[in-house]
Amino acid sequence: MGPPTLFVDAGTASPLPWLTLVAAVVTAVLFVVRERGARSPLIDLGLVARPLVSSGLAFKAAAALAIAGLGYLVTLQFQLDWGWTPARSALGMLPQVVVLVAGGALIRPLVTRVGLERAAWLSAAAVVCGLGVYGLLGRFGYVWVALSLVLVAAGMRVVGVVAGTNVMRGLPADRTTVGAALVDTAGEVAAGIGIAVAVAGTLLAALFPGDITTPGWSAHQTAGFREAVTAAGVTLTVLAAGLVGWGILRARRGAEGVPGTAGTGAGSIQGPAGAPAGDTRGAAGTGAGEA
Repeated sequence: MGPPTLFVDAGTASPLPWLTLVAAVVTAVLFVVRERGARSPLIDLGLVARPLVSSGLAFKAAAALAIAGLGYLVTLQFQLDWGWTPARSALGMLPQVVVLVAGGALIRPLVTRVGLERAAWLSAAAVVCGLGVYGLLGRFGYVWVALSLVLVAAGMRVVGVVAGTNVMRGLPADRTTVGAALVDTAGEVAAGIGIAVAVAGTLLAALFPGDITTPGWSAHQTAGFREAVTAAGVTLTVLAAGLVGWGILRARRGAEGVPGTAGTGAGSIQGPAGAPAGDTRGAAGTGAGEA
């Protein structure tokens, strides 16, 4: 999160953001090297590289990216651009809350009808579509904002369970606890450590003229804010779409290596490789409960 902020504050001519970026990349590389050589690594990269595991983590990251980025941008739009009070802004987010609460009843029927793999990419595609609707049409009225909130929430509600189930199916039976932690970490990294807010916040800081919290915007500032929101929404859509595309490819590869997953149906919600088919407690806990 540091380098994007420094690029905006100090400019590309300053050496500080570049040094910070290089330091971040070097640190990440050293971490990977250390984890690959450690006897008891903090993160077992071999597990992450398994197709079903990486697929589930990609779907989870895309959903977390979308819901964090969308919530950040919509809140700013309601209060700073449209002048809504905090209470009215909270009411404006109700479509998302209603879908998250009520959507749990639809998960099992959906998976039973279309299968686990198809439910994964359908729900992830809904998340991407919601971001795209907001990025392209959100400035034209609340109806489009509400539609984007509903799409993202609906996708998020299903992805939370399906992504966790995919991760569990791709792991050995004795590593399911690690799998649940990986799912949670993927969501936290995508949403909380800077991907969503760094993209949206950096673009807003770069494109908005002046102090965004100062009331009484000029027409130029309003136009700059709306341009920044559009750019941030489209950028988040592209990032989420990339994660979803990667997840779909990895899921298909993983399904080829897991017996009994070619024809996906109700029986596709099963435990990790080698575990009884009904053992989905760890997977369900990573999605339905947290939403």
